[in-house]
Amino acid sequence: MNELSLTVKDVLARETFKHARVIAGRTGLDRQVKWSHVLEVSEFSSLVNGGEIILTTGIHLQLDSATQLKYVNQLIELNVACLCVEIGSYVSEIQQEIITLADAKQFPIVVFEKAVKFVDISQDLHTVIINRHYEMLSTLDTLSRRFNQLSLMPNGILKILHELHSLFNQHVLFISDEAKSYYYPLESTTWKHSIKEFLSEKPTQKLGQSIYIIDGQPFALFSINGLGQALGYLCLHLPQETANEFAFLLLDRASLAIAQILLRNRTIQERNQFNEDEFVRNLLHGRPVEQEDIQAYLPTKSSNTYYRIFVIQLDTNESTLDENNWEEIRLQQSMMIRSVFKRHSFFPAISVTRNEITIIASFIASGKHVKDMNHFTQVAEQLAGMDDHTFFNEREYQLGISSVHQNHSQIKEGYKEAKRVAELKQKFAFESNFYEDLGIYRLLLLLDEQGDLDLYVDDYLQDLMDYDKKTDGNLFETLRIYLECGGSKKETADRLFIVRQTLYHRLEKIESIIGENFMSPLNRIALEVAIMAKKVLV
Repeated sequence: MNELSLTVKDVLARETFKHARVIAGRTGLDRQVKWSHVLEVSEFSSLVNGGEIILTTGIHLQLDSATQLKYVNQLIELNVACLCVEIGSYVSEIQQEIITLADAKQFPIVVFEKAVKFVDISQDLHTVIINRHYEMLSTLDTLSRRFNQLSLMPNGILKILHELHSLFNQHVLFISDEAKSYYYPLESTTWKHSIKEFLSEKPTQKLGQSIYIIDGQPFALFSINGLGQALGYLCLHLPQETANEFAFLLLDRASLAIAQILLRNRTIQERNQFNEDEFVRNLLHGRPVEQEDIQAYLPTKSSNTYYRIFVIQLDTNESTLDENNWEEIRLQQSMMIRSVFKRHSFFPAISVTRNEITIIASFIASGKHVKDMNHFTQVAEQLAGMDDHTFFNEREYQLGISSVHQNHSQIKEGYKEAKRVAELKQKFAFESNFYEDLGIYRLLLLLDEQGDLDLYVDDYLQDLMDYDKKTDGNLFETLRIYLECGGSKKETADRLFIVRQTLYHRLEKIESIIGENFMSPLNRIALEVAIMAKKVLV
């Protein structure tokens, strides 16, 4: 790599510089040289691109000290590689202030102590630069083919990083949120956390192919793009805060090869997700599945392997996404959800549809830990934390979690349990996500499925609701609060924001409609269940 780039040190070794002497900025001799330029004008900012060796007779260095410093400082700001001054007609020596400035800025200043032909120097340097440029293009073409070959091999990303390390002899990393991170050599892993933290703090859509300082060290960051988004970042540690154009061209070719690997893996993931989705849907609906699919998508059955069904029901708003966008979102959702469940030691099998996401979450446990809800609660909290109105495409959702099962034949029943919880939460503010916490609602939901719940509610509450509808008497709400307060008239009146006399009048009316003994134990239980049943029917 060093042989392909031209530095100030390389230039000074040329025959045309045999009478040259470095008088300042010796620590900057590794600056890259792109071209040579004869400069004899005072206003030159529009004439310099950066990386040039400036050849001058020093006509502008014979003025006052302030003007000389301004002249040299402007060259430094324009990222000139080196300043070469002919000692003679205009300049007999370089002022100490300029030498001090050049040393501080690591800016080489070279003097010719004998007359030289600038045209010979330019011709010689330009020939060298053009030849090296041709060598760079040839090398770039060879390395591009090499990267493409490596991309077709097993563990291709790591092999590409190894190749980059052999070229630059620096730490090389591939960082991605979705895919596995890679690094070479092994000690490069110490930079992984710092780079990820840097990327998380930056608006990555604005990160260009440039050099960034991370923990005080320069890194070339190169975005790897595909499917209209950043798939990850190729990161090359640099010995200094500059990199030549060839280095970025090489990173570009390497990133294209890595992008091909990632897109190929994405295609495989999409196919696998489609097959897994079909397998899970068949299990949820009690359809037959192949034994080899069970072995592929579910953990090996054992005495301490259990599962719960986890359902995420999304609202039924029509999506404006076309099929291509939906496929991308479905894959992203399944990958992120899988990552969350695996992080909590589950073995997930996932199905994602437009309005429902279902996970068969298998786990290993024994004793009292079998029915432990903590891990599932943590998963639910993490999913809620991830929902920044983009993960579920700006749609509201409800969670439902089945009871613990062990037999695969019970997956269909577990799916029904989880759906009952999610559907109940859509009707009213039921706090828990777990089927075990439904209590009496478990029976009410079964009655509702059988079509018997309407009749039960009508028998106990219809007369009261008909009266409210005719008179706006608010008797149903009064009865509900009165039962919740355990028959305490004071607490009921306070919660309804009415005076005690008004409450007495309403209770008398309730008695006349549903019977004087409505607070007897059996009638009270029947009424409380009917009120809960009405919530289910809403």
